[in-house]
Amino acid sequence: MYPNLFTLPDWIPFLGGQVITSFGLMMFLAFVTAGLIARAEMSRLGLDEEKAWDLLFMAVVGGIIGAKLYYVFLNFDRLQAQGISYVFNRGGMVWYGGFILAAILVAWEAKRSKLHVPTIADVAAPSLALAYAVGRIGCFLVGDDYGRPTGSWVGIAFPNGAPPSTVEELRRFGIEPDPALIETYGNVLPVHPTQLYEVAMSTLIFFVLWRMRKTPRAAGWLFMAWLAMAGVERFIVEIFRAKDDRFFGALTLAQIISMGLLAAGIVGMVRLGKQPPAKMPATAR
Repeated sequence: MYPNLFTLPDWIPFLGGQVITSFGLMMFLAFVTAGLIARAEMSRLGLDEEKAWDLLFMAVVGGIIGAKLYYVFLNFDRLQAQGISYVFNRGGMVWYGGFILAAILVAWEAKRSKLHVPTIADVAAPSLALAYAVGRIGCFLVGDDYGRPTGSWVGIAFPNGAPPSTVEELRRFGIEPDPALIETYGNVLPVHPTQLYEVAMSTLIFFVLWRMRKTPRAAGWLFMAWLAMAGVERFIVEIFRAKDDRFFGALTLAQIISMGLLAAGIVGMVRLGKQPPAKMPATAR
């Protein structure tokens, strides 16, 4: 894999010597992707398309801070051991934490800008789906968030992953690798590339939402559809993930949250489905 792309020259002020990581680049591209899609959709709906960048700024702030805080919460023992410096290391982010805080800040910014929050939520739905797919490419390149060991044709080894897919690291996730796999592949085992599974599924969700967005429905319905589909997608992927947060028996914390998203999405779709469609501007196409 390619965790580090290049190092900035020392002569660049403030940033000289900094390593540009593949994860950081893909996270940047994920936010840009979301902003461009949201801008195009707001233009189609006759809204001020430049407001998309204000909303994106709040999404960036909420996404990064929320993802980091959630990660620290899940690894509070490491915070106690390493101190406050643990909060500021470059690694360690959790999607759900970023999504929650970003959603709050984007809704606040939309309301402050006198934008209809449910409509902005619909604008965000396809943006979130494709941005998530782009971000997961970064996880693949850095060798993070991979799955359980497998000897199937889909298996990919991450010898330089974060962490590497070695027998020792997999055991730290509470996974006891099959001795036959160790005999065949040695210490570095092939695992399910769950990052790519998510890229594929979330990209599919994007195309479904993009096609559905022009069908007249009550404002907020498309966002609820994304919630439901995103919940299903994450629940499925978690089955294959190498995780150490299975606090609920066979289920991970992410799967519990995914079930909540699915339920909320279905309830929202049913309720909004009974309401009259939102009025579309004559310029919408």
